[in-house]
Amino acid sequence: MLGFGTLAKKVFGTPNDRKIKATRPIVAQINALEPQFQAMSDADLIGKTRELQGRAQSGESLDKLLPEAFANCREGARRALGLRAFDVQLMGGIFLHQGNISEMKTGEGKTLMATFPAYLNALAGKGVHVVTVNDYLAKRDGEWMSKVFGALGLTTGVVYPFQPDEEKRAAYQADVTYATNNELGFDYLRDNMKGAIDQMTQRGHFFAIVDEVDSILIDEARTPLIISGPSQDRSELYVTLDAFIPELTPDHYTLDEKTRNATYTEEGNEYLENRLHEAGVLPEGQTLYDPESTTIVHHINQALRAHKLFQKDQHYIVRDDEIVLIDEFTGRMMKGRRLSDGLHQAIEAKERVTIQPENVTLASVTFQNYFRLYDKLSGMTGTAATEAEEFAEIYKLGVVEVPTNRPIQRIDEHDRVYRTAAEKYDAVIEALKEAHAKGQPVLVGTTSIEKSEMLANILTQQGIAHNVLNARQHEQEAKIVADAGKLGAVTIATNMAGRGTDIQLGGNVEMKVMEALAADPEAHPDELRARIEAEHAAEKQAVLDAGGLFVLSTERHESRRIDNQLRGRSGRQGDPGRSLFFLSLEDDLMRIFGSERLDKVLSTLGMKEGEAIIHPWVNKSLERAQAKVEGRNFDIRKQLLKFDDVMNDQRKAIFSQRLEIMQSEDVSDITRDMREQVIDDLVEEFMPAKSYAEQWDVTGLKGAVIDRLNMDLPITDWIEEDGVDQESVAEKILAATDDYMAQKIEQFGAENMNQIEKQILLQQIDGKWREHLITLEHLRSVVGFRGYAQRDPLSEYKTEGFQLFERLLDGLRGAVTQQLARIRPLTDAEREQMIREYAEQQAAAQRQMQATHEEAEGGEPSARAPGFDAGDPTTWGNPSRNDPCPCGSGEKFKHCHGRLA
Repeated sequence: MLGFGTLAKKVFGTPNDRKIKATRPIVAQINALEPQFQAMSDADLIGKTRELQGRAQSGESLDKLLPEAFANCREGARRALGLRAFDVQLMGGIFLHQGNISEMKTGEGKTLMATFPAYLNALAGKGVHVVTVNDYLAKRDGEWMSKVFGALGLTTGVVYPFQPDEEKRAAYQADVTYATNNELGFDYLRDNMKGAIDQMTQRGHFFAIVDEVDSILIDEARTPLIISGPSQDRSELYVTLDAFIPELTPDHYTLDEKTRNATYTEEGNEYLENRLHEAGVLPEGQTLYDPESTTIVHHINQALRAHKLFQKDQHYIVRDDEIVLIDEFTGRMMKGRRLSDGLHQAIEAKERVTIQPENVTLASVTFQNYFRLYDKLSGMTGTAATEAEEFAEIYKLGVVEVPTNRPIQRIDEHDRVYRTAAEKYDAVIEALKEAHAKGQPVLVGTTSIEKSEMLANILTQQGIAHNVLNARQHEQEAKIVADAGKLGAVTIATNMAGRGTDIQLGGNVEMKVMEALAADPEAHPDELRARIEAEHAAEKQAVLDAGGLFVLSTERHESRRIDNQLRGRSGRQGDPGRSLFFLSLEDDLMRIFGSERLDKVLSTLGMKEGEAIIHPWVNKSLERAQAKVEGRNFDIRKQLLKFDDVMNDQRKAIFSQRLEIMQSEDVSDITRDMREQVIDDLVEEFMPAKSYAEQWDVTGLKGAVIDRLNMDLPITDWIEEDGVDQESVAEKILAATDDYMAQKIEQFGAENMNQIEKQILLQQIDGKWREHLITLEHLRSVVGFRGYAQRDPLSEYKTEGFQLFERLLDGLRGAVTQQLARIRPLTDAEREQMIREYAEQQAAAQRQMQATHEEAEGGEPSARAPGFDAGDPTTWGNPSRNDPCPCGSGEKFKHCHGRLA
């Protein structure tokens, strides 16, 4: 008998089916318009865009414009790229416009699908951001789809790291902007550190389409984006502490791989204390439990984590005397990213590379809070359904599974579980050889660089030609992926999340044409393409006959999504294919999540060596283990978000205050309100309400007014002669300071004074906010211990965070008021000195550029011109103050021969 839920699904369809059904009339409407748009000229398509823009900007809803906009966009794409969007791509585009996540299988054309909602929403004139996971994809998609937007009369911009400000500003001003999640987040933080509106690059957050949305909004959401500056150099301490870790035995520490944590046992603490005393790091008589030892304890903990939890070629690689982190989800190098709290320095000490100074936070934001700034957010991926709950709870995003254009023919086999890793790899090689013998292309998935290279070595010994795709081969990525579908190809990939390049059976035609043209520039493009397409068709048929792409994974990832992404590379657009996962009880996931019980069961069953257990129950239990890990990771991200929400409210308040100041023509009202509040607080402090006149500290108030307001006022006389109360005293002080500031406006001029007030406000806000971030970090690191006192750490963090923010605002008002009270015009001598120093700096910068240019051209730098003598300063020319001193001392010139007397 059918359950009610099953019966309801049969009668009414699933919620997903109902959403798909609701879009069919809209798709039919778009299709009905197609002949009308096909008859238009290229100029008519652009004219239609201008008409739609006018209607959108005069208040007509985008939903109403959708059929015409999509029909126009489809025709523009057909002419610009030769691609006519399928109905399912239109469906996916509708869901994106509605603010959902469109889950589409690999190879269904997500890049083209995104142009539809991007075009429609760009008509509003507020800018649309299309977000990708790496710079290569941002540039590729931006250049590729700019042809579509260009044919429709819209502009396209691409944002990338280290882009000149002018170019970046222009990219954000475009109708559609392609960028990575990192660059968008960092630009948001950088914009809120700028000193003037015209220096800012972003122009608001209207609508974002996030490609590989699960990778960006889920996997990367645990780590906040941080802009930091260097602090003191502690490299010697890291090196000293690092030397102790290899001496430790397993009794000295405990590892918890589930939570990725490492802690010392009591025995370990005792051993380290003795060694630290011997090395002179810990003063005699001081223990690791003393408050003075906090820094040493923190760094010795980080040294342990660096050695025991971070593995070379899995979590990071060493390249050019630098530790480069590897994204565990995409297998890519994260150049420029550094671990915080001294952990990166601990890894640098472990690997004997140059230790960079630790950083202090200047600004930070999580992806969760950055993407929640958008008025409307949407996303697309091949795998989101497993995380639907998180998308709904954190981002208010629904997940819709868009049907495939053609039915999926891939065969997903049950996992094969072996006792040992050695048995598993033997079976992997056998399966690989079998597929390779019949010419079937094989994509082998591994979880680390180390394992991919080990497998590559085995294949080399067996004489099987192959390609390796991991962080080391980052640059050749597109080429390797494009070739992965060729007859007999074997590709070993560390991770296939967000690769952005289709694996097409028989190889990628576009890539083949580009290579052929590069090899023979004289060849006729059309003839070349016709020949390559004919060869490709034959090769594709041979691959289809061999069974399509075989996805062979050597391990399961802790997230089901990553496994599904790998699996989804096979069987695109209705192609045949096959996927198979090989596991062993020694795999990380199996080892951490209950392989002991399974090991006992297998021993009882009397499994022989090399034999595998294959059963749907095993798949189910593994998926349950993965779901547990996903749930735990969701809880971590949710907790991170709750803590970050406290800071986010404060961040929004500070950033909006900065924006208001930069946009204001006149900020004198803001500074006067601050001054009035400071005066009220001073009077309240020294002449408390509901106290007698004898209890007032008039002398203290007079001194505080001199200190804060730079004015010596006759407060005692006012009280003795006029018998005034607290309110009158505050009014008299305010009136006196108003007169004093009016004099300053006369001295400086109204325009100059306004600029001075703006700069002082922004400098003080930035300085106080940086201090506040550090204080919040310290509070965050200790507030967890409040749980031992039966107090909720989050509510404690909220309460204390609010009190700290109040203190920040009080300090800001006081600092701005005090600084403004003390400014004065420069004397003629001081002005001349400033002009002279500025001219010297400009000349030095010019010389530096000239020297750099000459070195680039292969000539001698100007500081080493003919006749140069290190012992004779008259032959040195004009070295820059920050250049090494030409005398060879190793000091900067300004600290040596260029020192000012």
